[in-house]
Amino acid sequence: MAKIICYCKNVSEETIKEAINRGAKTLMDIQEMTGACTGNRCEELNPTGKCCSVEINSILSNTQLGEGLKCCCCS
Repeated sequence: MAKIICYCKNVSEETIKEAINRGAKTLMDIQEMTGACTGNRCEELNPTGKCCSVEINSILSNTQLGEGLKCCCCS
């Protein structure tokens, strides 16, 4: 079973890694390519009660030297 990273938009870690492989380098790229981190319902839907941007930025950092940004629901 795929690990869900963005519960608002039901985006898996695999989908995020695929976007990185297709050229995503920033959180904004991930948002545009997958819809992740655009739901604004993190506290309600994510079991951690936190925005998925931290986990997405971690995947970016671990997969390649991507540039992380905060998403709309974290600012």
